[in-house]
Amino acid sequence: MASIYPPGFDRSAVHSLRTFWRQLIGDRSDFELESRIFHSISICLVLLTGFYVPYNLSAGLYIAALSTLTLSTVFSFQYYYSRFKGKKHSTILFATMGLILLCVNYFANSGIHGSTDLMWASYLLLLFAISPYRQHLTWLIACLVTFVTLHLIEYHYPQLVKHPFNIGLGQLIDRTTAFPLPIITIYIIIKYIKRSYDKEKRLVESRNQEILHQKELLEQSNAEKNKLMSIISHDMRAPLINIQGYLELLNADVIRPEERPALEKELLLANNNTMQMLSNMLYWTKTQMEQPTIHLTDIGLLKIMQTTLGMQQTLAQKKGITLTYNISPDINVHADIDMLQLVVRNLVSNAIKFTPKDGSITVSAEQVGDECKIIVADNGMGIQPGQQEKLFRITTEPTYGTNHEKGVGLGLTLCKEYIERQGGRIGYESVFGHGASFFVFIPMPAAARPRTEFVRDRENLEVGTGIEPV
Repeated sequence: MASIYPPGFDRSAVHSLRTFWRQLIGDRSDFELESRIFHSISICLVLLTGFYVPYNLSAGLYIAALSTLTLSTVFSFQYYYSRFKGKKHSTILFATMGLILLCVNYFANSGIHGSTDLMWASYLLLLFAISPYRQHLTWLIACLVTFVTLHLIEYHYPQLVKHPFNIGLGQLIDRTTAFPLPIITIYIIIKYIKRSYDKEKRLVESRNQEILHQKELLEQSNAEKNKLMSIISHDMRAPLINIQGYLELLNADVIRPEERPALEKELLLANNNTMQMLSNMLYWTKTQMEQPTIHLTDIGLLKIMQTTLGMQQTLAQKKGITLTYNISPDINVHADIDMLQLVVRNLVSNAIKFTPKDGSITVSAEQVGDECKIIVADNGMGIQPGQQEKLFRITTEPTYGTNHEKGVGLGLTLCKEYIERQGGRIGYESVFGHGASFFVFIPMPAAARPRTEFVRDRENLEVGTGIEPV
């Protein structure tokens, strides 16, 4: 965008002048709009007094000079008490004195043929700007009555009006010198009112955005509540009904011995899925009701993963899946042990769920920049394109695994929330029908974080599909 200032212009001087002006009129956080307008008009009037008083004296307008000096003096005291003593200016004093001085100046300066009539509109506008709304009608009526009364008096008693200026050049000088005062007054008032309006408009727009955001959060919270109710009413109830039915059949002694292994295998699988579901739901509910305590510590990754991966290997073997892991004992991470174990456990459980018999799952880890990258890769079903964009949302509809295992769509949501609470991030790559790879990036201990070529490594990391930046 082109600069509005000419080449070589000292912008610092403009900035210093604006800062000084703000100090004179007061900050908007300390003074109302009416007070800041009053301060601005007072300062301008005092400055113009330095011109108008000598001019009126030289032109023989002694009454006009006295009225201008009197008005400027009153404004100066009002400004001082308002700006530096915190005492609000007196609207009644300003209005009354203004009307009196306008009346005196009207008769002293050519009446209807003089420049006094130029002052009335700007004076009334100023009065509106610095007075409360409830007084506006009063001042409007007072100004109208006074204005009409003056002109009627002049009409009936024209001898009361003094004519210090000659027709022609004298009137021209009188009008041109009087014109700047109302123009400056109108400019300042409109400027402040417009700025105040723009500020309020931006504030309203910001509040509207905040309201819309809160609405989205409420709708999301309501969807999450409905989701949990659906889980409790159906998904948690079904396995318990199956177990109850099996126990009733056992009690009635109607199950043949050769049928029991298959039934018990199905019940065990349903029970395991339900336990995983219940665990995720309880963890997630806890995170929503209260901020979970995070205990970050420096620890070897293999040490905290062996038990978790050992349990998952047992589950994978029951399904006929090969689960291997390759984690160097030299890799350390800066993480919450329980949270990281839950994240990896959920990722591996998902891989088992969506990998068919004779499939394979690999868990590996490597150091990338100042992070440890944990990879859980499988050669299973992969993720359908329509599900990828909403994979980490709680509104994601649960899908069925290769053995019709059913989840509730909470696992990946929980993984994302827990990994981000530790300063990490999560992402994935998947081609439907050819498996999926989930990546977890977790910080490493400060002593093990290399600084060389870090930026290049991070840029290379985030090129892959599905990687979520921090």
